[in-house]
Amino acid sequence: MSQDPYELLGVKRDATQKDIQSAFRKLAKKLHPDLNPGDKHAEERFKVISTAYEILSDEEKRGRFDRGEIDMTGAERAQRSYYRDYASASGADNPYHNSSGFADFGDASDSFANFFSRRSGSGRMRSQGQDRRFSLEVDFLEAVNGTRTEIKLPGGPQLDVQIPPGTRDGQTLRLRGKGEPGIGGGPPGDALIEIRVSPHRFFTRDGDDIRLELPISLDEAVLGGKVRAPTPSGPVNLTLPPHSNTGKVLRLKGKGAAKRGGGHGDVYVTLKIVLPDNPDERLTLLVKEWAAANPHDPRKNMET
Repeated sequence: MSQDPYELLGVKRDATQKDIQSAFRKLAKKLHPDLNPGDKHAEERFKVISTAYEILSDEEKRGRFDRGEIDMTGAERAQRSYYRDYASASGADNPYHNSSGFADFGDASDSFANFFSRRSGSGRMRSQGQDRRFSLEVDFLEAVNGTRTEIKLPGGPQLDVQIPPGTRDGQTLRLRGKGEPGIGGGPPGDALIEIRVSPHRFFTRDGDDIRLELPISLDEAVLGGKVRAPTPSGPVNLTLPPHSNTGKVLRLKGKGAAKRGGGHGDVYVTLKIVLPDNPDERLTLLVKEWAAANPHDPRKNMET
């Protein structure tokens, strides 16, 4: 049987820790002694892949194995093989000698014993359960302001989900211990919930800021004054300066989405002058008189 842990787990040498864990769990579910009672071959293979996983799941041990410093059982390679060569003592007094001739290598079964000593009292291997992944669609305002909702799991049970204020589209929430149950009494995995935020009919998100286009009447644009403007947390009074043009941007400080480090973003309001749907004869005559007395070309700077 191969002594290369990468070959035993069926992964490449540049495999990520996630790839290694996934490969081990797949093999463990197939070879676990609890699932193969009386099958000595499966039990031995399970021990071997467990030892391989012991090496590769530990970054320090994996690095030492890759450099040739230890073998798959974790036993030293290079250093210990030189002790006997350079020892001046001989016979029974030589601390690096015994009758078997393999004092430097120790008992290969020790690594198995060390590994399985971390099992539970029933002799089962403890392994963390796999994570569960879900997708959850959330209303725009619920994502900005935060909410609590539920996900129905396969089989009927409900999973309570707290959506924190300021949650973004595509953000993944982790619920500890809400994934698949562990193997042999090991801890459960986590629930990973990817959030999909529904678009809003007039709010758009820009980082932690919120943007909207606010319609205003002609008289509001000319005369200025206070108007009601919506924000994610509710409408507020917005002061329009006199002679406000379409495209002018006003800021409502601290009325945006919650920031991770505390505080809130802002709401940026872009003004848009909107005329009445029904024509008004008096307004038409007034504008004609005003235009005749005040010639004005707003596009003069666009000539080439």
